[in-house]
Amino acid sequence: MKITLNGEMRDLAGPTVQDALVQAGLGAAKVATALNGAFLPAAARAETRLKDGDALEVVAPMQGG
Repeated sequence: MKITLNGEMRDLAGPTVQDALVQAGLGAAKVATALNGAFLPAAARAETRLKDGDALEVVAPMQGG
């Protein structure tokens, strides 16, 4: 399926957000996710299914000041 991952069109098999993160090499990363503009808790990633045209944003925490 084709989804937008961090603003870039990607072709991923899915079917869940967690599967897509693994396919994108982010499966073990500590990240925050948003699906179609709404925050998606880490606990919901394995059960949230993706569909063509979805937009997934993945953000890694940063330190600094």
